[in-house]
Amino acid sequence: MSTATLTRTEAVTTTKARGPRRSRLPGQKPFGLLRISALVVLILLALGWLLPFLWAVATAFKTETDAASGDPSWIGASGPTVEAFTAILSQGNVYTWAFNSLWTSIAVTLITLTISALAAYAFSRLDFTGRKWLFVAIIASIVVPPQVLIIPLFYEMLAFNMIDTYWGLILPQVVAPAMVFILKRFFDAIPIELEDAARVDGAGRLRIFWSIVLPLSRPILASVAIFVFIGAWNNFLWPFLVINDTTLMTLPVGLQTVISAYGVQYAQVMAQAVLAALPLIVVFIIFQKQIVKGVATSGFGGQ
Repeated sequence: MSTATLTRTEAVTTTKARGPRRSRLPGQKPFGLLRISALVVLILLALGWLLPFLWAVATAFKTETDAASGDPSWIGASGPTVEAFTAILSQGNVYTWAFNSLWTSIAVTLITLTISALAAYAFSRLDFTGRKWLFVAIIASIVVPPQVLIIPLFYEMLAFNMIDTYWGLILPQVVAPAMVFILKRFFDAIPIELEDAARVDGAGRLRIFWSIVLPLSRPILASVAIFVFIGAWNNFLWPFLVINDTTLMTLPVGLQTVISAYGVQYAQVMAQAVLAALPLIVVFIIFQKQIVKGVATSGFGGQ
């Protein structure tokens, strides 16, 4: 047997002994020290966000005595209990408040999505007088804190006799300049040739918008809808000011009215927070792929 043959035989034997070599995907970087460090940092940040939430959940399942004792243990001395949740659910119209939050958040999301998509398409494709300066005004309004508009909006709703009404709760929340900017940026990336081809076939602006632009924009529309829904669900200040009727209150506002006469009830406070956050957690779990895809393609992440 020749020397070359022996060399090849030894190489094959060595390869088999080491096992199959895993191939990296195109563009995949080796798992080096930098990636490990980044992963550790991300894990620490995730724990920093999760620990307070987990502590709130653990406190919600304690008795009031265990919650107020200052004991840092995750499980109280009396063991897990649902007393706080039972007290909250029995003291107020929680189911009515949850329904109000659900349907008003859906209404805000649908109206905001409609207005923002139409405005963004107009800024992206139409050429009209004052288009540039109007878009600059919309961009500038993003930096205006919502709290600055509370008093003018309240007087406006008062003038239209919309205090203590669903419309007074919904309409001030449907204007979202940031969503107009995000949708316009996405519409700008859609090839204009697709619309030109449809226009040659006789399609009008609305038909092009409905049949071409919107189907291509499903990821960003889903992301915008989810972010608007979460913002409307979590909104506390405006519903707190405009709604006094307990039957019209949303869940975040209604839960704050469930106050015991015995002072601060820590377990009940944490149970309120868990109940208010639970629907949003479910929404995120169901639509997390759309959220991540929208962040990656729309500029939510600062791209």
